[in-house]
Amino acid sequence: MAKLEISDLHVSVITEDTSKEILCGVNLTIDAGETHAIMGPNGSGKSTLAYSLAGHPKYRVTSGTVLLDGADVLSMTVDQRARAGLFLAMQYPVEIPGVTTSNFLRTAATAVRGQAPGVRQWLKEVKDEMESLQMDPDFAQRSVNEGFSGGEKKRHEILQMSLLKPKIAILDETDSGLDIDALRVVSEGVNRYKAESAAAGEAVGVLLITHYTRILRYIQPDFVHVFVAGQVAESGGSELAEELEADGYVRFTGQAVPA
Repeated sequence: MAKLEISDLHVSVITEDTSKEILCGVNLTIDAGETHAIMGPNGSGKSTLAYSLAGHPKYRVTSGTVLLDGADVLSMTVDQRARAGLFLAMQYPVEIPGVTTSNFLRTAATAVRGQAPGVRQWLKEVKDEMESLQMDPDFAQRSVNEGFSGGEKKRHEILQMSLLKPKIAILDETDSGLDIDALRVVSEGVNRYKAESAAAGEAVGVLLITHYTRILRYIQPDFVHVFVAGQVAESGGSELAEELEADGYVRFTGQAVPA
């Protein structure tokens, strides 16, 4: 069963002239089947954690370890991390002009699975998943995310997750920019994949980064972590998210958010 172990992780963001530490000793363990929600004020390092785990070159790990089933994630290239079972749904999915969604998905699946899926079975997989996410099948022949609405881009991220079948899914503000209908569909897609992976004996671990509790009403977290100044300041259950919704982060930061 999958296990992601993050121990004393320190990460700096690299620009042309400076290096600034953003993560200041993160400790977090995600086991198969668990959903962990990370909440925190802007600039606390939540997205830095997501992109550091995925291997974004802008972020430099200065110390600490990240293990996936005992294997050293930090020594892996980006593609090796994906093949090992890490998946990142981005807050701002990029457009890739000239590459059809269908070709993009099949290429990604081939890389992760180690062989190209059979065409007939693959077409059925894509069709079924797109129907579940209420995506127009014509999107498969459009360039990746080009001309997609915010909700369509987020559905495409969950479509990728469902087809690539990761061990650990990192969802970086997947609820950002979604209306209530799109939020429901996307959340149902995540819950469906969680249920299917558990039924197959390969339960996925989910790391869900969000500002608001609304998505947590659809995707129930087992654990909620408050992220402040690049660290986990406190952990608890879903009741902690409700406290944050009601009172904000003033207990942790000492500063109230201006009205």
